[in-house]
Amino acid sequence: MTTVVNDTTTEQHSDLAAELPEVECPSAVAPRDARELSKQFFDRLRFLDEGTHEYQYARNTLIEMNMSMVRYVARRYRNRGDDMEDIIQVGTIGLIKAIDRFDLSREVEFSTFAVPYILGEIKRFFRDTGWAVHVPRRLQELRSDLAKAKEELHVQLDRDPTVQELAAHLDLSEDEVIEGIVAANGYCAGSLDTPTDPDPSHQRRALADVLGEEDPAMGTVEDLHALAPLLQELDERERQLIELRFGQEMTQSQIGAELGVSQMHVSRLLTRTLTKLRTGMLSDR
Repeated sequence: MTTVVNDTTTEQHSDLAAELPEVECPSAVAPRDARELSKQFFDRLRFLDEGTHEYQYARNTLIEMNMSMVRYVARRYRNRGDDMEDIIQVGTIGLIKAIDRFDLSREVEFSTFAVPYILGEIKRFFRDTGWAVHVPRRLQELRSDLAKAKEELHVQLDRDPTVQELAAHLDLSEDEVIEGIVAANGYCAGSLDTPTDPDPSHQRRALADVLGEEDPAMGTVEDLHALAPLLQELDERERQLIELRFGQEMTQSQIGAELGVSQMHVSRLLTRTLTKLRTGMLSDR
């Protein structure tokens, strides 16, 4: 009895597959015709087994016929500076996910179901790869919320909103808003070779030429950072000697009087101690 049922089911599936219309160029099908054809293909697809030739034909045809939806959604992002082909490829992933999860019994238009999937994949692509500097996802989402809040408040106030007003609007603390504003600076990066004056008739200087200069104090900070562990390795008398000479800025004569030794002996002790410190700073530790 079971064998008869299986044979009957297989025959029904074969008949359903045979009823699929042959579409020579699915990508050339008009959107209105694609909507009607898609219903037929979805109706047959649920009876076909994955991996079969008929299933692949139905699924691939659905993808190609509905690529116009991907291109429609992708056009919203054509001014984002990314290659449109990359955006379309990402949107196609959303389309495929929608096709695999769509159910005709829901009585919802496929376009209504698919567009959020396509849009979601494209937004995820920009969220994960569009930032010049990687920041936590929480701050990436906060950047979008801040942008919307600024637009809404600008319309209401007829001016740019303050941090306090943004915080109240989004129910956040001012520190969180400031963190989001700072993080937004990492979305895009400018070249240091960018001219500071866009007018070609003026003397054009690169941005790197006016950003500032090297702080000589940075070298001192690095030296002190390297010196600290070396000072800890000195014995108590050597550390006292360094403290008196460089901390309290005493002369060698004053140090000799403090320690009860001659100035010559202080000079020899200082020379030996400073040589030890210099050698330590120049060696690879």
